[in-house]
Amino acid sequence: MDKPTTISIDDFIKQFPSILSGKSNLHPWEITENLEAILNELILHLDTDFDVKNGIAIHKTAVIEQGVTLKTPIIVGENCFVGANAYLRGGVFLDRSVRIGPGCEIKTSIICTDSSIAHFNFIGDSIIGSNVNFEAGAVTANHFNERTDKKISVLHKSIIIETESWKFGSLIGDNSKIGANAVLSPGTILEANTIVNRLELVDQLKTICK
Repeated sequence: MDKPTTISIDDFIKQFPSILSGKSNLHPWEITENLEAILNELILHLDTDFDVKNGIAIHKTAVIEQGVTLKTPIIVGENCFVGANAYLRGGVFLDRSVRIGPGCEIKTSIICTDSSIAHFNFIGDSIIGSNVNFEAGAVTANHFNERTDKKISVLHKSIIIETESWKFGSLIGDNSKIGANAVLSPGTILEANTIVNRLELVDQLKTICK
């Protein structure tokens, strides 16, 4: 049941190789665990379309509303919008035309082109594909607070993979839709075009959780 397998992020997010060249061979939790270092390196090679200051890079076309908190390192891409009082920390990459609504917290995550996080959402230690929509209040939980054994496992192609990590949220494929107040348990893996209903709890390993 614990036989190793490979999760190819490219199978879930078509544009991923163009975002993080050479990183597609890594598991998603390996990327999030090292995201701060990855972004610090990327920031060094950004062009003059970005305003860069103290590890925070904001594209000149991006809109950052009042009261937003940005903690290094962060890359906010072309035509992105970050709503009032949002909180971005722990290494955040927003690709082109990403919308982050008011009051959201984004922690140690990559969000790809044309995706929208509505408002009052938490996205933690996650990789979110293109054209993904989170309705209000939906969250990616990234830690098993309620369990004695807090190590996170994921289910992929009917195989359980032990991540050896205590912090990992979700890998969400392109064009997925997450309904209002839904909760994605730590280690959730969603194929492209997945729909999660409003108020739904996604716990892919609930049959083995103790």
